[in-house]
Amino acid sequence: MNIWYSFPLKEIKLLDKHERWRRVAKILGLSARARLRLEWIIYSVTGHSVQETCRRYGLPRKTFYKWFNQFDEDNIYSLKRLEDKSRAPKHVRQRDITACEEERIVVLRKAHLCYGKMKLARIYQNTYHEKISSWKIQYTIQKYQLYPNPVKVAKTNRKRHSAHKKKRITELKLSWYQKRAGTIICLDTIVLHLAGCKRYIFTAIDKFGKVAFARMYKNKSSYNGQDFLYRLHFLLNGKINRVGHDNGTEFEKYFRETCLALRIQQYHSRPRTPKDNPDNERFNQTLETEFLNQGNFHPDPEVFNTKLTDWLVEYNFHRPHQTLGYRTPLELTKVSPMYPSTTAS
Repeated sequence: MNIWYSFPLKEIKLLDKHERWRRVAKILGLSARARLRLEWIIYSVTGHSVQETCRRYGLPRKTFYKWFNQFDEDNIYSLKRLEDKSRAPKHVRQRDITACEEERIVVLRKAHLCYGKMKLARIYQNTYHEKISSWKIQYTIQKYQLYPNPVKVAKTNRKRHSAHKKKRITELKLSWYQKRAGTIICLDTIVLHLAGCKRYIFTAIDKFGKVAFARMYKNKSSYNGQDFLYRLHFLLNGKINRVGHDNGTEFEKYFRETCLALRIQQYHSRPRTPKDNPDNERFNQTLETEFLNQGNFHPDPEVFNTKLTDWLVEYNFHRPHQTLGYRTPLELTKVSPMYPSTTAS
């Protein structure tokens, strides 16, 4: 098929060569990037040097020549060569599992549905006197869905795929003027095994302002995490932009829903990386040393939280902080008074 059949004869005569290139590029459905490369070429062949073309479009010479050499003005279909090429590798790794191996693995797996891939690899070797890698067994199990409870596995996989992507604390890049009080609040949980009972202290500290808050609960459910966040939000007059914490369950479900409602961004620490939350780790140590180790623990949360609030008032209003040049957090940040009535249940 001749490409020029798409144009009326009189219109073809009126178009110059370069305009025809543009019209054909549009008919062929070239992308914006390919049409831009065509403009480089047109600008170059209309009396401008390569240096002028590269300076005008901000191109390296190597890039210009790469696409210029792809185009042949005598073959209008060469316009398609200006499209981006596929970057997929020409030779990809192929699975080297054979049909015979697959059939044997299926038979063994059906006979031992509860065995793991390592056990099946040993049974395979003992049965067929051949070694086989565990990944081949895992591949076959996944391919044919050979699970003791396939419904449960499918449900787990759906949850995994639909889970929200966590923003890591390492993704948070702050400029020098953003490193001020209120930029991010660091959260954590202390687990206590004292007086024959288990209790949880939720803790929070402003990374740069050092204002701190804490409260004890009987469990670390996300519902209690939500309650703690609301109290912290009230304490800081709603000035919470971001929170950083680990991957604990207390910071999921109701806590996450509250963050969305209050428009608070969540940032998670990397798994098994306490150095991602050093400010809160240091505050937890101070709380244990200066409060818990001084005989202030009580299993009743109401009694304990009253004592804890008194200590927090001392910590925020009167205790000099070395990191703040021996000033108190309240000299840098104005928050609501933390009296026992403020945090009562």
